[in-house]
Amino acid sequence: MWAVSTVTMLVLAGILPDFQLQSADGDSATTIAVTAASAAGAFGLLSAVVWPLLVRLLLLVPALVLGLLVFFLNGALLLVALRLDPAERGAVDPETAVVVAAAMSAVASATGGALAVRDDDAYRRRLYRLSDRRPHALPPGPVSPGTVFVQFDGVGHDVLTGAVDKGLMPTVAHWLGNGSGGAAETEPSHRLTPWRTDWSSQTGASQLGILHGSNFDIPAFRWYEKDRQEVMVSNRPASAAELQRRAVERTGDGGLLSADGASRGNLFSGGADQQALVLSIAARRRSRETRSRAGYFAYFSDPANAVRTALSFIAEVGREIGQSTRARLRKVRPRVARGGLYPFVRAFATVVERDVVVAAVMGDMLAGRTAVYADLVAYDEVAHHSGPMSRDAEKVLARLDRALALIEKVAEHAPRPYRIVVLSDHGQSPGETFRSRYGLTLGDLVRAGCGLPVPRRAGRTRSGAEARAAVRAALHRPVEEEHEQRRPARGSEPIVLASGNLGLVSFPDVHHRMTKEEIDARHPALLPTLANHPGIGFLLVRSEEHGGVVLGAYGAEIPVDQLDDDHSGPLAPFGPGAADAVRRTHSFPHAADIMVNSFHDPADGEVLAFEEQIGSHGGLGGAQAKPFLLSPYAFSAPVDDGEDLVGAEHVHRVLRRWLRETTGPQVPIEAEPEERAA
Repeated sequence: MWAVSTVTMLVLAGILPDFQLQSADGDSATTIAVTAASAAGAFGLLSAVVWPLLVRLLLLVPALVLGLLVFFLNGALLLVALRLDPAERGAVDPETAVVVAAAMSAVASATGGALAVRDDDAYRRRLYRLSDRRPHALPPGPVSPGTVFVQFDGVGHDVLTGAVDKGLMPTVAHWLGNGSGGAAETEPSHRLTPWRTDWSSQTGASQLGILHGSNFDIPAFRWYEKDRQEVMVSNRPASAAELQRRAVERTGDGGLLSADGASRGNLFSGGADQQALVLSIAARRRSRETRSRAGYFAYFSDPANAVRTALSFIAEVGREIGQSTRARLRKVRPRVARGGLYPFVRAFATVVERDVVVAAVMGDMLAGRTAVYADLVAYDEVAHHSGPMSRDAEKVLARLDRALALIEKVAEHAPRPYRIVVLSDHGQSPGETFRSRYGLTLGDLVRAGCGLPVPRRAGRTRSGAEARAAVRAALHRPVEEEHEQRRPARGSEPIVLASGNLGLVSFPDVHHRMTKEEIDARHPALLPTLANHPGIGFLLVRSEEHGGVVLGAYGAEIPVDQLDDDHSGPLAPFGPGAADAVRRTHSFPHAADIMVNSFHDPADGEVLAFEEQIGSHGGLGGAQAKPFLLSPYAFSAPVDDGEDLVGAEHVHRVLRRWLRETTGPQVPIEAEPEERAA
């Protein structure tokens, strides 16, 4: 290692004019080599000893800021190393020091990794060091397997199978026994099961149900609660904490990860003691619990990792700018604006969040934790703006597969065997935006139906992508979106909120959920205007006569209690299960006065997003409601033959059953609520 670092420093000194390893009068080759060896040795020692201490001191610094500091800290260590040379022959400009230090760290890390891989024990020690973990005490005798749940945010079942068929995901293909890239077919180790989301097909509802066993009263990604006079947003830290509290109160259970679990990159904790980049704790006062030490320190304690992530972050920003520029010049349709801060949000999701979460999972496995649940949001963020089946999104899938391969490799060196489950919380449906097709937003249409003035320029709704939740957690502050005000400005005007292709209309001056009859009396043109608009599929409203009704075009009106798959009326294009999903949402106390689902074309799977997204999710229609569950055959089948896996709460029961199958009496799993009652 020392020799390689010395040679690297000599090469850099020969290439870079502002980096010198000799005095102004010149020195012999031997003297220059000794100077390089001395500086390389000092830099290596400082990187091994001082760098981890610096990272520990900076654990409260937001991840984005730490990423920028990486280069300067590394360069400062090199300047100190050169100062330690007694002859003081080495000299470098501060700007060049940053480049030299980055190159030397990368070469040293690659060399160390290559040498360690040749010896399993050395490789295991290296992984332990990088993850800052040691195995915690495990029960004597045979150790039960641990379970790692990896969530591919927004990856639909059909998108996954398509990527496997194209050879983009060789790890998943191997698990499924598919030949990929010319490889022969193998015996499958995993089974692939599709499942169906609730009406609210988004991470807030799905992940809360998966981790905490209840997503009751989550009507959308964002909604207005009249009793509290507040807009709830799933990826706002305060809202996430409140939703988690309600779920725990309803189930009487801490969550899926309550027994020796770890939660990484999620909206909710799942009851885990070990948490990193978890949004529901981001609103709390900064403390050791919210420092995300297991994630940040595990990864950034190696300066080479920190440099690589920072360089990849910059490269991803440039890649996004280039891709969006190319799409604009080619006039690709559909297309949404991808400027402003979006390139940085995308880079955070596809680079920083991925690296930190994978490093945390690696550390959890090496520590022997019983259950780990991690969310990788990269695909969801890119697909929102580039499209679910775009080339940009496919490249992200390939990188996610490589992350799986790394997790699988680390499992070989863990103190207990691990079973890896991969799942998604929802899919994404393609289609242009409601605004781009019709020239007005859902809010404009509602105002027109109410007889209120409509602005000439429709305000753009921002994306509700999960990556923004991760950014907020990393910044330790909730960045509010323009339309996410906690209280309405004027109570007499309707509040219109968008969650993908699901819209919610609430009248804040009426303190109960309004009925169809009350809405017609106040705004006679509103419901017909919405129901007959070609961009809207159906409406759900409360009814004094029928309890609840689904409204469609041409006066279609079906009571909720009469809905089924054979008699679905306006719900027919949305396929099996739509009636049950709508009926369940109608029972929610905080369902909006008017629930609006966009048009859906079953032929091509397209929907019309009420947000500025060309890949969207949040309502009914298309691939957004069909995520996947990829599980080892070592577990029992998720459902019996002929049975459908429906709803996030059902997925929670399956995952809990699997944990019970593996842990046995050594690591107890809390009983489910109905079992405790029995």
